[in-house]
Amino acid sequence: MELIILLLGIFGTGAGASFLVIRNFYYICQPSEVLIFAGNRTQIADGKEVGYRLVKGGSSIQVPLLERAFRMDLTNMIIELRVSNAYSKGGIPLTVEGVANIKIAGEEPTIHNAIERLLGKSRKDIEQLAKETLEGNLRGVLASLTPEQVNEDKIAFAKILLEEAEDDLEKLGLVLDNLQIKNISDEVRYLDSIGRKQQAELLRDARIAEAKARAQSIIQASENERVTSLRRIERDLQVAKAEAERRVRDALTKRTAVVAEVESVVGSEVARVQAEVAVQTERIKQVENQLQADVVAPAEAECKRAIAKARGDAARIVEDGKAQAAGTKRLAESWKTAGASAREIFLLQKLEPLLKTMAAGVPEVEVQNLTVIDAQNGSNVTKMASFLEQLRQATGVDVAKVAGHLAGGEPTSNGSQHQG
Repeated sequence: MELIILLLGIFGTGAGASFLVIRNFYYICQPSEVLIFAGNRTQIADGKEVGYRLVKGGSSIQVPLLERAFRMDLTNMIIELRVSNAYSKGGIPLTVEGVANIKIAGEEPTIHNAIERLLGKSRKDIEQLAKETLEGNLRGVLASLTPEQVNEDKIAFAKILLEEAEDDLEKLGLVLDNLQIKNISDEVRYLDSIGRKQQAELLRDARIAEAKARAQSIIQASENERVTSLRRIERDLQVAKAEAERRVRDALTKRTAVVAEVESVVGSEVARVQAEVAVQTERIKQVENQLQADVVAPAEAECKRAIAKARGDAARIVEDGKAQAAGTKRLAESWKTAGASAREIFLLQKLEPLLKTMAAGVPEVEVQNLTVIDAQNGSNVTKMASFLEQLRQATGVDVAKVAGHLAGGEPTSNGSQHQG
């Protein structure tokens, strides 16, 4: 029984001691912090030995009497930044306001810088250190930029400041998560003038853009109107084409009917003309018969009568010529018997009737004398007799009789006498 009590006492003492050890020397590390157990030397990643060991995201037991435990908060710290009269490039003093989010580095090797420089400092002291560091970097960045560069692109300015401050903060074991520039101003109103200038330029650009947009709108409207007009013309052209095709189809359709109608009219006209031709043919025959009876037959009869009369006149003329030829022959024989002088006298006596006849045929003509010219060889009497005979045969005038009347002293048509 005593042994049991002894064992229970020993067990209770061990349990109490274990509880006491767990309560005082067992540490649990939160996700937003890091545990530092100082006292024992350990080797870090780069091979360097340090006098502490780190615990992050877990738990560990402090070695009594040999180690001391520290907690380091890794949560964000919001730092308000304000820099006044920071001279920019060009000598213009600027006032810059911003906000930064920083925290203690939780990764190696930067965390070792934080342990060496910030372990044991309060959170307020860390924020002040980070603020002074950032403000110094901010002044340095402003000195390398003009007010226009700072004011025109705050994002680029913040990026340059972030790059400039990273090295300094890393040396302190801090990490800059974010940096925003809230406001930039100056007491000489330089930025206001830049703003007004930029505003004027923006207004100018806006007006130019508006004018360009208006011009582009007008151009586009004109182009749309052109396209619409072209489409309208194309539509009207298609309508006109369709209408023309319809008219052609109608014309082709009507052409057959018109051709048939014209053919019927022409056929009827041809039939009428053929009938009229037959009628006219009969009429021509009738007229021919009538002309034959009224004109041709009497004309033929008259022709026959004229031919018979001409034959009778010709027979009489022939008989008269024969009688005259016989008389002339007897006259020539008597002339030959009587001698050359008798025939000349006879011829001269016969010349007067010839002259009267010629004078009657040519009124208002006075014949003073008549001269007979021998056209061939021979005596004058022979040639004269031949001429008178030819003249009598041609004209029916007996020159010898005319000469006889002239020899008897008969007056001429104009009252004068011819001497033989």
